[in-house]
Amino acid sequence: MKVLNRDELQVAEGVLLKHLPKSYKVYGFLYGINRNKPTTLEVVVDAWPDFKVIICRPNPENKRALNFMKKMAYYSTDEQFEENKEIHVNTFHSTGLDVSHAPMLKQVSSDRRVNHKVYTLVHLLYLPDTNHLHMPVVDSELESRISSLNLSHVDLVNKTWKFGGDEKGYRTIENLISNFPSCCITDSQGQPVSWILVYDYCALGMLYTLPEHRGKGYAKIVISTLAKKLHAEGYPVFCYIEEDNVLSYKLFKNMGFIEDPSYRAAWLEFNFSD
Repeated sequence: MKVLNRDELQVAEGVLLKHLPKSYKVYGFLYGINRNKPTTLEVVVDAWPDFKVIICRPNPENKRALNFMKKMAYYSTDEQFEENKEIHVNTFHSTGLDVSHAPMLKQVSSDRRVNHKVYTLVHLLYLPDTNHLHMPVVDSELESRISSLNLSHVDLVNKTWKFGGDEKGYRTIENLISNFPSCCITDSQGQPVSWILVYDYCALGMLYTLPEHRGKGYAKIVISTLAKKLHAEGYPVFCYIEEDNVLSYKLFKNMGFIEDPSYRAAWLEFNFSD
């Protein structure tokens, strides 16, 4: 496998752009890396420049990686690609990929005696342009309370994130708030009551509204506000929603996000503890 340099990463981003929406996760990582967002990953391909497999994986030489959750993103431009022996499943804890490729990756991990499981299946929803976006009506008082998250909010977000609650979750959220767009609605004391972030692979995520503030349409407002901002700044606008999260799926669909019905993604976990 070849590790891509900065110029090659720019070229690869352009190639992946032609394979949207299926390439969104790897494309999102490259989009951030190519715009100087901090990363603990390296990007490798099976061949250059005509690659069929591209992987974003932890960079073994990056010591900062120890402070963050280990993850990998995998995409193949070839629907019938063969097993790739260079996938280092023992070096990461989670990955997202086309569900049709999951059996291959599970076989590689079994061959190397790495414990694994499919964590969840997810929908990929995306917003091609803001013409599709259904913007809720926001009065002036509420508009004055729409803001971005800052570092004083890291602990609150970490406590409510389903994958957070620990030091690595804290560091992950700290990195996202520091380096990627976010949106929140605050109360009269300036504290966030509803928010959404952008992951380091540029997907919308961590949408949350405090229980006592639900039913007010806040989720629609933070989603639409951040989606519009991302489009204006050139970001891709997409999200992954777990199949059993019916409420979020309906929410994003009703706001104008669309789905490729032929595609389904899977989140896999490796080296997990029972």
